[in-house]
Amino acid sequence: MVGALSLTACGGNNSGDNDGKGGKGGSGSGKGSNSVATSAVRIAISAKDGSAGASVNTTGVKVSGGTLTDVRMTVAETGAAVAGAVSADGRSWQPARQLERGTRYRIAATAKDADGRTQAADSTFTTVSKANSFIGTYTPDNGTTVGVGMPVSFTFDKAISDQAAVRSHITVTSSSGQEVVGHWFGAQRLDFRPEEYWKAGSKVTMKIDLDGVKGANGAVGVQKKTVSFTIGRSQVSTVDVNTQTMTVVRDGQTVKSIPISAGAPEFTTYNGQMVISEKLRETRMDSRTVDLANAYDIKDVPNAMRLTTSGTFVHGNYWYKKSNPPFGRTGMSHGCVGLRDEQGGQGDTPAKWFFDHSSIGDVVIVKNSADKQVAPDNGLNGWNMSWSEWTAASDA
Repeated sequence: MVGALSLTACGGNNSGDNDGKGGKGGSGSGKGSNSVATSAVRIAISAKDGSAGASVNTTGVKVSGGTLTDVRMTVAETGAAVAGAVSADGRSWQPARQLERGTRYRIAATAKDADGRTQAADSTFTTVSKANSFIGTYTPDNGTTVGVGMPVSFTFDKAISDQAAVRSHITVTSSSGQEVVGHWFGAQRLDFRPEEYWKAGSKVTMKIDLDGVKGANGAVGVQKKTVSFTIGRSQVSTVDVNTQTMTVVRDGQTVKSIPISAGAPEFTTYNGQMVISEKLRETRMDSRTVDLANAYDIKDVPNAMRLTTSGTFVHGNYWYKKSNPPFGRTGMSHGCVGLRDEQGGQGDTPAKWFFDHSSIGDVVIVKNSADKQVAPDNGLNGWNMSWSEWTAASDA
């Protein structure tokens, strides 16, 4: 432990052993004249007093030769208390939750030995700054249930220079036994997936052990946690642009065939395997956000599910020409997959049915479009890479 303070408690008579008259040993009976009562307690605060760069995860207190009687941690600037707990054996203390980066804290601890002698120690220190650390936001969240296509995806707030070190400190395993490998998209995104879709009903566990890992220039990781999520039933829906139909297959059985309207000839829909990454009962779609000038601005698009970062959705369409509906006949969208719907999205429509029966992580495959295959990093769509491509740079 850094900053261990060896503290001695003195007691009894320590008046010295020389009476100034020469000779050996002094006067009296000799009982206790040289005795010193020394406490066995040693308190160690992990962050040294005055230090900077303390961990936001592992900062705490440990004691040997006794037990802790009181630990108080505060934000130094405000005096706000930081909750924490002493271990069952009384020999350590940890904050209840991760500390804030770039914050000055104070810990004051007291402990006693078996004879009741007490000692105290304190330390004021600063945690690692945001400038000198990096974090990754990730999906899916802990405790969620997702579809079979959902990858684990990290986006880091700094460019990662040692990608091998960062990748090796994140492990993803599945109760199905499937091998799971990480793949970097550029310097800030790292995705994990198995060779085939996740097995339905399996449990996936992600262990993040980045605290203190030097992964970016001048910056260390600060995350240390375990996250788990569950794979639900399998649902893979295939859009055939030739027939303008989407076939929904759940756990290997076809459950519905839905007429759709894909992209118009001048605004074709991407081919490939795409994962539902967001569900919105209602959303605004503005063509200016996807560089299509003033082609459209619909403020209440119903039952929308995102397939790509660039703006491809499966969504409801209530503005179609009622006398000549395109669904199952022709593509008329600007690249999305449209389903018949009503304004407000609450009618008994194909769009609402598909929205209600879809999960984040479900797969939508588009085939026979005149467009190219979707890029694997445009959304959560790494399934469009072969396994050999995915694993080729797994240690990069």
